[in-house]
Amino acid sequence: MSFSIRAATPEDVPLILEFIRGLADYEKLSDEVTATEEQLRTTLFGPGRAAECALAFADEGPAGFAIFFTNYSTFLAKPGLYLEDLFVKLEFRGRGIGKGLILHLAKLANARGCGRMEWTVLDWNQPAIDFYESLGARRMKQWQVCRLTGEALARYA
Repeated sequence: MSFSIRAATPEDVPLILEFIRGLADYEKLSDEVTATEEQLRTTLFGPGRAAECALAFADEGPAGFAIFFTNYSTFLAKPGLYLEDLFVKLEFRGRGIGKGLILHLAKLANARGCGRMEWTVLDWNQPAIDFYESLGARRMKQWQVCRLTGEALARYA
C-alpha cells in the first residue's frame, strides 16, 4: 500500500476539520470541539499562523493528519516541534501511515534545527503509547500538563 504526505493548503480546511472531529470522537471528547472552518483558515493559513498541518493520503483517499507548531526549549536554546494532534482513520491504521507522519515531522524538526519533538498521549491509549515507544519516544512521567482555559483563562484578560 502506498501513501503520500504533503503540507495542507487552505482548500484542505474542511478535511482538516473532519480529521479533528474524528480524533475527538476517538478520544471521547467530541463535545469539546468548537473549531470552525473559518477559525482553522485563520489560525493555520492566515498572517501569523499558529500551527501547521501535514496530511496523509492513501490510494483510497484522505487517511490521516498531524497538526504541529514550534515551541522553544530554554535548556537547549533551540526551537522544538510540538505535535498537537496525530490521527489516522480506523480503516487505514496498521499500514505505516502514523509512522510516516511522525517521521515526516521528525525530518522537518531536524531540517529546522529543532532540539526536540514532543507531544502528549492520553494515559488510557495503550496502542498509541506502544507505538510511540516503538519509535524510541520516551514518556516524561514526572511532568504533568497544566492548563488554563475558558473562564479560568478569561479571568486574567
